[in-house]
Amino acid sequence: MLEGFDTPVCLVFAGHDPSGGAGIQADIEALASMNCHAATVVTCLTVQDTRNVYSVQATCASSLAEQAKVILADMPVQAIKIGLVTNVEVVRAIHTILVEYPDMPVVLDPVISAGGGRQMQDMATRDAVRNLLFPLVTILTPNLPEACAYGGMVSAPDACGITLLKYGCEFVLLSGGHEEGEYVVNRLFCNNRCLERFLWPRLPHEYHGSGCTLSASIAGLLACGCGPHSAVRKAQQYTWESLKQAYPTGEGQRQPQRFYWVHAMHWSD
Repeated sequence: MLEGFDTPVCLVFAGHDPSGGAGIQADIEALASMNCHAATVVTCLTVQDTRNVYSVQATCASSLAEQAKVILADMPVQAIKIGLVTNVEVVRAIHTILVEYPDMPVVLDPVISAGGGRQMQDMATRDAVRNLLFPLVTILTPNLPEACAYGGMVSAPDACGITLLKYGCEFVLLSGGHEEGEYVVNRLFCNNRCLERFLWPRLPHEYHGSGCTLSASIAGLLACGCGPHSAVRKAQQYTWESLKQAYPTGEGQRQPQRFYWVHAMHWSD
């Protein structure tokens, strides 16, 4: 850490969402809420709103790598968060960076599709993420459909989590928002078993950027020095509160209120 600088830095690889609900902007807000500074590298530009994604344009892989390298050489990065990646070249570029920093905590949100259903990766990209990035990840944060897709269509949540561990990541936090029931059940896996199940009261709406919020807040907590288990616990509480106070900005999903904690402050004269 630089002398006189006590705000942890998290390097983020993620896409840009012009609606502000997901991607880079969601990550910045979640990291700021964890008292972290976000250094951001945009992996792709999207055309999207609160309902769906309509097109995606990937960033030049060589430019992405150059951006990350100069940031890592200049700033005291404490953790790395990876979101949407949409082609093999970008995956390879990020893999090169991670290999050069093997002791850096890494959180990967393995985004496959948008909330509206549009597929964001082809099979080659998905295979590259699984084979190149999973082995270098500290905490993987899939939802159940993503876990099934990456795990070879294994449908049982416990089997999905254990299968994903076999690809080399240290922890898997499997979020259960796509299941049914009064409670959302999130499961944390490590060492070939389910370590803990977390139960959260199910909220009534659909949300844009909930996975980004969870994964970025975990990365921020790791950057602040929390252990993985503690980071997972605290990030879930933060994410649930953000979703509880989510607000509509368009015709589609609600946006998490990632600065809900600011509402206790009064700025009027």
